Amino acid sequence: MSESNPSSNVEANPLTGGEAVVSDKVLADRAMLQKAQAEGKTLGTYIKLSGPGWLQSAITLGGGSLAGSLFLGVMGGTSMLWLQLVAIVLGVVMLSAISYVTLSTGRRPFEAINNEINPALGWGWIIATVLANMIFCMPQFSLCYDALDKNLLSLGGGEGLGDSRGVRWAVTMVLFFAAGFIVLLNTKQGRAAKVFDIFLKTLIGMVVICFFGVAILLLAKGQLNFASIFAGLIPDLTQFVRPAGDLRESVANLSPEASSFWTGRLMGTQRSVMISAIATAVGINMTFLLPYSMLARGWDKTFRGLARFDLSTGMAIPFVLVTSCVVIASASSFHNKIDEQLASSDVAVMQTSPLFEKVKGDLTARVDSTLGADAESTDEATKLQMMADLPKDEKLLAAALVKRNAFELSQTLAPLLGAERAKLIFGLGVFGMGFSTIIILMLINGYAIREMFGRPNSQTIFIVGVLIAGASGASWVELWTDPDKKFWLAILASTFAVMLLPIAYFTFFLMMNSREILGDDRPTGGHRLGWNVFMGLAVTGATASAGVALYEKYMAPDPLSFRIVAFIWVAYAIAVALGFALKKKTPRTT
Repeated sequence: MSESNPSSNVEANPLTGGEAVVSDKVLADRAMLQKAQAEGKTLGTYIKLSGPGWLQSAITLGGGSLAGSLFLGVMGGTSMLWLQLVAIVLGVVMLSAISYVTLSTGRRPFEAINNEINPALGWGWIIATVLANMIFCMPQFSLCYDALDKNLLSLGGGEGLGDSRGVRWAVTMVLFFAAGFIVLLNTKQGRAAKVFDIFLKTLIGMVVICFFGVAILLLAKGQLNFASIFAGLIPDLTQFVRPAGDLRESVANLSPEASSFWTGRLMGTQRSVMISAIATAVGINMTFLLPYSMLARGWDKTFRGLARFDLSTGMAIPFVLVTSCVVIASASSFHNKIDEQLASSDVAVMQTSPLFEKVKGDLTARVDSTLGADAESTDEATKLQMMADLPKDEKLLAAALVKRNAFELSQTLAPLLGAERAKLIFGLGVFGMGFSTIIILMLINGYAIREMFGRPNSQTIFIVGVLIAGASGASWVELWTDPDKKFWLAILASTFAVMLLPIAYFTFFLMMNSREILGDDRPTGGHRLGWNVFMGLAVTGATASAGVALYEKYMAPDPLSFRIVAFIWVAYAIAVALGFALKKKTPRTT
């Protein structure tokens, strides 16, 4: 059978390790693509055959993107919309490079990195992927539960799910088994795989419609300023050193002492949010998912153009639409705004504000900076009165440092959208984001665990990997609700996932420039220069994000977290150096 198919030069299936038997579906898709390319009419065929890009969309549109977009809207209003655009462009560039390498060689990236580059890089990549899958799955389960509890099941006067541990476990198990079943559909050929694709695209479509609908409703109510929205799409690099949006004017209106205090307070958070938004639109586990999802579909060189189109449409467009709409809605509700209670100079009234406890720390620090040496001896009542007497602009700046969530946003927009409509739209949108991400994290883990055991053809090990990620995510009931455990899990995740992302990017940068790996398919001339410039920007962004994460650990009150991170990094750097040194000494075998 293999002699008759177009890929007969490939001796083994890159995923299964067995005979390169190509299904009739793949052969038909390949023939359809070749015909479309020959006729110069590829758009319709690309739309029909798209798939892996939607998998990427399902994972990048998770709780992290939601939280980041909300905070961008709070801090910068619509002036930071350009960040989402830059983030996804860099992400598409890196993933396009990964798809190019994979489809040009037909090799599994883990095997290629270990044999051609450095086994320490390969193992670091796959371990970081597995840890990211296991840890990042937890907040997605939590997000789904909250969407059901606070929005969907409280419609029509419902009481929601409540905080019962038993109910949390019951709902979590239903989500776990439902996601696992959907993942297993993807392992089948024919109709089952088609059902998986349709379900995922429908879920992403629902998320897009929900948040895009919010923006449309805000437009209908006259709440949006198109001039500021379009202006926000233009990159503004001064936001790395100066407050963004209307906060810039608020800071300028203050006394020199107050301006200096709030600028320092704002900029540390603002830079961190900006760099994270740029660098983490693509997570390290997404760099693992893309090549293996393409290989699983039987894609090869013929599909390289489709892969780039799929990433640009299936991942980039939904990401930009959803995150931009969340930023716009957040800006409309929270940016440079506080309630009347917090703005009051009456201490008793100020303390009734729902924001007061969240801004109290920053306002106390501001008062202490004014008191100087007298801060310790000043009583609480006096400090509270000084807080109440602060200008409104200072209280606005303190409120900008408060992280909000989607449920607070839905409550804020209830007067405009209607309480029931706001709950339904945000409930469906948030649930769709969380549940689609759970599905993809479980899928990635199946591929990754199979690779770690060197059994790329084992369905049993794949299922074990799927269940490991799902079970880890389900444990949120015990682990993610405990602040101390959550703190250390976040450190573990950031150490491996965020800080190893630039290394993963750099590894594929090397592969894209390697003649040993790509042979005659290595880009040349202007194409190579273009690839390297944009990949270099992506590597720089990811490195900056890792640097910020490391700096935050260094500045954290608990020095132990930084020591642990530093130890892991030093140990890994030694492993990478040894990997390159040993590779040079090992003669190449053919």
